[in-house]
Amino acid sequence: MRAGRPTEAERFAAPVLAADPENLLAAQVLGAALLMQGRPADALAPLEMATRRSADPSTGIYFARALARVGRKDEALVQLRECAARRPPFVQAFLELGDQLAEAGRYDEAAEVFETGLSLVPEAAVLRIGLGYLHLRRNDRARARELFSEAREAAPQRRDAAIALARVMALDGESAAAVDLFRLALASQPEDPVVRIELGKCLLDLGEREAGEAMLRAGSSGSAQWGPTLRALAAGAHGRFFLRPSAAARFLQAERAGQARNRRR
Repeated sequence: MRAGRPTEAERFAAPVLAADPENLLAAQVLGAALLMQGRPADALAPLEMATRRSADPSTGIYFARALARVGRKDEALVQLRECAARRPPFVQAFLELGDQLAEAGRYDEAAEVFETGLSLVPEAAVLRIGLGYLHLRRNDRARARELFSEAREAAPQRRDAAIALARVMALDGESAAAVDLFRLALASQPEDPVVRIELGKCLLDLGEREAGEAMLRAGSSGSAQWGPTLRALAAGAHGRFFLRPSAAARFLQAERAGQARNRRR
């Protein structure tokens, strides 16, 4: 599971649980592995059993995710509130509950959850960042920036804080400052397509067309990223707009084709 191989984890956990239906660890691993594979309906039974019999709040969070993904969102929120009520406080429960409430458009409740979590665990940067993104959804960029800056000041090494602050800077037109933070984030995960696309857009906004387009091409590593890449290209004052999908595909694939030719040489 930690290596990101849920199919293999399922293969090991399933026969253990079949042989010993009371095995909590096997139920936890199997349910989490199924959830990671996009099979929430299959994950429900083992996760419900493990949640009812375990004191581990992380299992309850997996169960709540499975409930939400099969459309049982009210039950998911009840489960998350139970996890958030446990003491000592479990930070991930507040984060998940706040995120699910925000997804449902219940912003005031989500803000209250994040703030309650922070009152119990003031050093939880992830809750500060989550609350910042909630304010960003509500277009309160000033408050979002304040929270992201606090998180980054408290933990300069946090990649998520750097990305969050860069995003609000980009929205405020501070593209040069955002570029520095996006580059810092890429230094630790150079292949991150989302950050590459956001960095490319900022470079275009600064008039650095060649560098920006190269970064956007690098970010469109698969066709799933073409939509965000093309939107980034079209949005900026120095961007591009394609009338034909084939022209867009040729543009995005140009750099990879050149790299392949260079490798053959």
